[in-house]
Amino acid sequence: MEKLLDLSVLKFIAMGLAIGFGVVGPGIGLGLATKAIIESIARQPECEGQISKYFYIGAGLIEACAIYALLVVILIGFVL
Repeated sequence: MEKLLDLSVLKFIAMGLAIGFGVVGPGIGLGLATKAIIESIARQPECEGQISKYFYIGAGLIEACAIYALLVVILIGFVL
């Protein structure tokens, strides 16, 4: 019984670490991308529509990495 408890505790620790490390990269990447789009729109306001289009595509790809981290956490929680 005690060994089962230890495995469940380790599973929750693994889930916390996986989502914690899994969202750090996308968070930093999205922050840098947002900084860059604000700077580029400030330099050339007339290109805002075209710049924003590429930003939304990039932000979606960045967020996909965070969703993959969430998928790993769900797999750890329910499958392992």
